[in-house]
Amino acid sequence: MGKITFVEHDGTEHSVAFDAGESLMQLALDNGVPGIDADCGGECACGTCHVILEGNTGGTGQANDEELQMLDLTPEREDSSRLACQITLSDDMDGMVARLPEFQM
Repeated sequence: MGKITFVEHDGTEHSVAFDAGESLMQLALDNGVPGIDADCGGECACGTCHVILEGNTGGTGQANDEELQMLDLTPEREDSSRLACQITLSDDMDGMVARLPEFQM
């Protein structure tokens, strides 16, 4: 078990405990973290679970072409931007920070 901190655009923090194996998107939804819309339900088809990762991002892997195409559509994209639906949580991610953009697509 580990913890991930979601940081809303206004700076409000939500520290959430997780078990390895679930998606970062589902973790946010299950814990009522505002700012993750997840309109497509985790199918990498909408880009409304955009996060900007900081800190311990070990094990998140690389974005595939489909995810990169979705991220290309967001104006707030940064080098560490990912779609939360494409990240399966592992113990290596304990302490990771996921900043939320001001607007989801």
